Amino acid sequence: MLRPLLRPTLRRNASLFSSFRAPRMLKWITPDELAALIKSEKAPMQDYCVVDVRDDDWHGGNIKGAHNSPSHEFLSKVDDLVERTKTVPTVIFHCALSQVRGPKAARIYSETRDILQSKGQDSAHEVYVLRGGFQDFQAKFKDDPELVENWDKEVWGTELGI
Repeated sequence: MLRPLLRPTLRRNASLFSSFRAPRMLKWITPDELAALIKSEKAPMQDYCVVDVRDDDWHGGNIKGAHNSPSHEFLSKVDDLVERTKTVPTVIFHCALSQVRGPKAARIYSETRDILQSKGQDSAHEVYVLRGGFQDFQAKFKDDPELVENWDKEVWGTELGI
């Protein structure tokens, strides 16, 4: 007869899990909320950081001041990003639509910072994903130079049928 191993093992080794934290649920920020944050008195790279994980689709426009960290390089460079943003309390991720790349990068980044925080090597932080990604943001704010830079109608006109 087979005996279940999981339960007795967990009881004996419960201390191994005492510092275990459940993964954070993703938090979302709307384009309007992000626009208000960017236009507020808060300073980029001091109070907040926007991380755009688009790859080649970065060309054609971006959120003003966003840091591009291409998704195909993200895993190998997440430690560098965490180091550069370790004092930034709010970090916002996005990709084109914020359906796969943006949320995945946000999760990896958040877990990396959580590990450092559990060791006392990092400050409290909030990680968000931009709802609708750059597509929704640029559709609403492409004409506002305080919010969008390098916007190219040739690129977005093709995608949006403009």
